[in-house]
Amino acid sequence: MKYEFPPNFIWGSATAGHQVEGNNVNSDFWAEEHAEGSPYKDKSGDAIDHYRLYKEDIALMARLGLKAYRFSIEWSRIEPEKGEYSSSAIEHYRDVLETCREYGITPIVAMHHFSSPRWLMRLGGWANSEIANLFAQYCERVFRDLGHLIPYTLTMNEVNLPVMLREVFSNIGFIPPVGIERDAWVAPKWRESAARLCGTTADKYFTFHMISDDSSIKLLKEAHMKARDVIKRTSPNTKVGLSMALSDIQAVPGGESLAEKKWQSYFGQFQDVITGDDFFGLQNYTRETYGPEGQIAPPEDAELTQMGYVYCPEALGNVIRKVSQSIKMPIMITEHGIATENDERRVEFIRRGLEGVHSCLNDGIDIIGYLHWSTFDNFEWNSGYAMQFGLIEVDRVTQERKSKESAHYLGRIAQKNSIITR
Repeated sequence: MKYEFPPNFIWGSATAGHQVEGNNVNSDFWAEEHAEGSPYKDKSGDAIDHYRLYKEDIALMARLGLKAYRFSIEWSRIEPEKGEYSSSAIEHYRDVLETCREYGITPIVAMHHFSSPRWLMRLGGWANSEIANLFAQYCERVFRDLGHLIPYTLTMNEVNLPVMLREVFSNIGFIPPVGIERDAWVAPKWRESAARLCGTTADKYFTFHMISDDSSIKLLKEAHMKARDVIKRTSPNTKVGLSMALSDIQAVPGGESLAEKKWQSYFGQFQDVITGDDFFGLQNYTRETYGPEGQIAPPEDAELTQMGYVYCPEALGNVIRKVSQSIKMPIMITEHGIATENDERRVEFIRRGLEGVHSCLNDGIDIIGYLHWSTFDNFEWNSGYAMQFGLIEVDRVTQERKSKESAHYLGRIAQKNSIITR
């Protein structure tokens, strides 16, 4: 069987600024890593030094055959203090974008990928009633200078993740390391320390990962819509969307209503905010199964990833189909990946996932691209450097890059615009 994809299908991989650039010292995540009693297994430090090595990295992506690169612009670098914009940071990202163009790589830019400026925490963070204006002003400043170089942008990455964290961790009685709703969760002492490092107190400290109550979700939606409007006004040719993390929600007999409730919580309640977007960023890693009593643990013989997720490449196609029943706009797969030291399983994960994508295309679903998470083994937030999501291995002592077979495999697919069976 031939698995050919439409002309101009976007093939690439993705990173996030804080996870790869290194020394993002003005961000709230840097404060959390360095807080007293922090649960982060590692400090990000130099990360993989992508802020310095981006030209070599983009050249490597091109040599592998990839055609697109999704990365994030760091708000805390662009606006290190409220209303003070860094010309050097803007010029840095201009050069990243120009380098992409030089190597024939299509840039897809996320304006926010979890980390925020420290100064924002002093103003109440993402619970501040002015957050929509503050975020839109930052976006306007970037797109005024760089918009002509950005064909696709995500205002924010995984807007629904805080809700997923709240529900998942509250169900199993585990305190999540990256935080959830203030009113429903008593923060441990390290959060007070993180707040002090941001120059504020715990009652004002409200990070992106804590957006899970009705009030803050409303502010989040306003921030997306205002940012989208200002981007489209400033850079009319840029396509604007946002991304959501969506597991394949399944049910066994008796669990149907709970599964539907979870889907509404994870996806349905955010559906109104994407009306007016140009595309939808879909992100999938696994499947969740629900019964009458709640989420069902995977069987003992199930294959799990380093993150503890069920290995289920077919989840991607299932989620695409479910989303396409509710929205009628182009879908870009902005993340799909697996944490594993066994790269053969990553190759298999890509192949089987893409077979599902191809089936969806054959059924008329409008899918415009596939971006694998992630380009490199990088800093995986509270898990530090233990999780191996990358197509490319990085020696963090020498910063030497070593392409895995999965990188070559995805590159060959990108060049042929067709799934390569093995």
